[in-house]
This record gives sequence, C-alpha cells and structure tokens, in this order.
Amino acid sequence: MTQQFDYDLVIIGAGVGGHGAALHAVECGLKTAIIESADMGGTCVNRGCIPSKALLAASGRVRELRDEHHLKSLGIQLQQVAFDRSGIADHAGNLVAKIRGDLTNSLKRLNVDILHGWGKVAGPQKVEVISENGDRTLTAKDIIIASGSTPWVPPGVQVDGKTVFTSDDAIKLNWLPNWVAIIGSGYIGLEFSDVYTALGSEVTMIEAMDRLMPTFDPDIAKIAQRVLIDPRDVETRVGLIAKKVTPGAPVVIELADPKTKEVVEVIEVDACLVATGRVPATKNLGLENAGASANARGFIPVNDHMQVTKDDEPIPHLWAIGDATGKMMLAHAASAQGIAAVETICGRNRSVNYRAIPAAAFTHPEVSFVGLTEPQAKELADAEGFVIKSVRTYFKGNSKALAEGETDGIAKIIYREDTGEVLGAHIIGLHAADLIHEASNAIAQGVPVQELAHFVHTHPTLSEVLDEAYKRAAIAVKA
Repeated sequence: MTQQFDYDLVIIGAGVGGHGAALHAVECGLKTAIIESADMGGTCVNRGCIPSKALLAASGRVRELRDEHHLKSLGIQLQQVAFDRSGIADHAGNLVAKIRGDLTNSLKRLNVDILHGWGKVAGPQKVEVISENGDRTLTAKDIIIASGSTPWVPPGVQVDGKTVFTSDDAIKLNWLPNWVAIIGSGYIGLEFSDVYTALGSEVTMIEAMDRLMPTFDPDIAKIAQRVLIDPRDVETRVGLIAKKVTPGAPVVIELADPKTKEVVEVIEVDACLVATGRVPATKNLGLENAGASANARGFIPVNDHMQVTKDDEPIPHLWAIGDATGKMMLAHAASAQGIAAVETICGRNRSVNYRAIPAAAFTHPEVSFVGLTEPQAKELADAEGFVIKSVRTYFKGNSKALAEGETDGIAKIIYREDTGEVLGAHIIGLHAADLIHEASNAIAQGVPVQELAHFVHTHPTLSEVLDEAYKRAAIAVKA
C-alpha cells in the first residue's frame, strides 16, 4: 500500500458487486474498506434474489404436493396439503439473516474494514462517510461505486407498501391477497405470479408491450405462456399501461392505451405488485466532486474496464460497477464487473463479456437464457453479413425429464451457420437455471457447435437436452 492513502481501495456499497470486489481486492493484496448505509448484502441478499428464491422454493413445494395428477402418475398419493404463510415468510427472513451474516463475516475474516454510513465521493481519491457517529473523510488510491438500484414506480402509481407495493415489500409476504394485479411480466412479475398462484391467489398480469415477456426470446415466451400462465389462475392485460393505481380496499387500477393514454378499462383488486423494473441509486454520491456525473437516465457511464468516464474519457482512480452502471442489472454481473475493475486497478486489464452472462427466472419450470434472442441475432447477422441458424430440442424426449414426470420445456441454440459460433441459448424446463451455464461457458470460451457436439454428457441427465441440440446444430454448419 502507498502510505499516501488511508486505503488502496474504498468501495461504496456492500451488495453482491461490492462484496465480490472487496474479496478479490484482498486476494490481490489491497488494503480495502467497504461502506454501507443500509443492510449488508444490498438488494440481492435483503430484498431480491435471496428472499424471493426462498419464497419460490417453499411455494413451489406447495404447488408440487398439490398436483394430484402429477403425483398419481408417479404412484404417489397424499392427503390434503396445507401451508403456514408466516412460516414461509420466516423461511425467507431466516435465509436472508444467515446469508447477510455470512457475507459480513467473510469480509471481517479478510480484514476488510466495514464502515456503516452514507458514502460519497468528496473529491479525487477522497470519500466522505456520513454517519450518526460523526462524519469522516478517507483517502483512497482507488474508489469503486457499487450503489445499486431501487424499484421504479411509474407516474400515476401510488405505493402505500400495504395494498400497492414493490418487490421490496412483496418479499416479506405479510399477507396473501385473494386477487393481486402484477404490473410487468419480466423476471420479477413472473416469479411472484408463480408464488402467488401456488399459494392460492388469483393474478391479473398487466403488460404495456404488445406481448407478455417481451424481453424473452419469442419461442420461449410462447411456451412460458402455455406453461406458466394459461393453466394457472392468471388473466392477462397486454398492450395496456396502468395509468393510475390507487391504494385501498379495493385497489383501483385504471388501464389505458399506451399511445393515446385514454382509459379503456378499470379493474378493482385486493392488491397490486408494481414490477416495472429498477432505476439506479446514484443520487447524492458526490460524483461532481470528482468531475463525473450520471447520464439522463441516472446511470454512471463507464468504459469496458468499469472506469467512470466523462465525455468518453476515463476519470482517474474512479470506478463504478453493478446496477448503477446499467450495463446488465444482475447480481452476478455486478460481481464480475467488480473483479474486472480490481484486476484493471492491479494492472491486469480485464473486461466483462456480457453476451456470456446468463440469467434466469426461477419459476416452475425455470426459464434461463444467455446471449442473443433470435430477433437480436438476426439483426446482428443482417448488419455483419452472415446467416444464423437455430435448433430446438424438447424435454419430452429426455429420459431424465420423463422419469421426473416434468417434460414441459425446450432448449434452443442460436448459432452462426458458417462458423458454428454460439450466439445465444434459451431454455425453459426443469432446472433450466442450472443447465444454462454449459451454454454460457461455451459462449465465453468461443467453442463452436462442431466441438460441443463431441462433448460427453452423463446419461440419463437433463444436460442431454443441450447435448442433442449441439449435435443437431453441428450437422447444419457449413463445412
């Protein structure tokens, strides 16, 4: 460490991205401090990934045990299945507390200084920590901003945290409404629809775009609607915006045409979950004190190495990672960005290949993807002058899926016809969130389908869905 500074690295924000950066910094020999104004672990641990997966795991068991037809096909008979809402909520809360504690302890074991308070940039290579115990200013050779994001609430939507709420409140599962509207059909909307319907609620899903799950590959979205929406107590309103949402008993929602803003329908429900995405938490960070600023959408501009930029020029010793950058708003992407930033700080320039970062919705069955959707791949092919191909394989032809009695789903591989380069992979089906990593690693390593087709997979496993897809793709690649 240069004695000129209090720390080699100060990280503002102790979410998954900040935590990952701190661990890697210590491994690289940097004296490190991390500042957090709220709960250690940030959104993912406290209000996002972790508690929502706990709810999905518990509610998924309820759905499975109540599926008499499926159980009967396996030769199993059960009596009436009941659940305790507060017990399920406690399961999520206990998991959050455990992981938050583990995260904190991992930092302490490595002698990372944990500072509680509001962190902001006070100037070049300076950070101010504002806390109840008094303010202090630190010097650091490098500063990483990992401030995260918060739920976005559209204009006209009133949130009271009880009858109209975001995912921050939904994960507490304080009550189970008989009828809940969910605004948005992305990851959050899909996952909570899965939870609520499993526990007996009726759902109305509202989507402003012209189809449900607009960010998913069209083939996957089509099957997801057939499997996750149509057979369940879910009705949909597509191509409509929630122009006004008023809390109360009942909650009143005015649905309008997105173009004309004219109200076309009014519905009354018991509760409303606002799942319309997230916005960066980049206010009051003191960016201007280092010559930086957020863009019009609130994101901090960075280059490929996560250096904060001004007019495309890097600002020395100032870095940003995670949701605050808007590059890819996923916890594991933030962690990868943190490692890339630390590596570059240490003189080993590293960037993140976003096309190789997978994502998943942990519904039942799961949905996962990596890389480009087919429309995106076609757009790239047209621009660069090559031809794409896609293949699909089905869980209903997989021995392990048949044994489990879980045969809904497909795996889809999108690739270049000339080189066999994998451009995207999309899976809906049993354990899709685990299966996708084989494809993401193939994209990261640049392994073409001709080679992937020769990899050996255990039989019988679900991984053979991808094995079959690679083999089909390899046949179609030009010699």
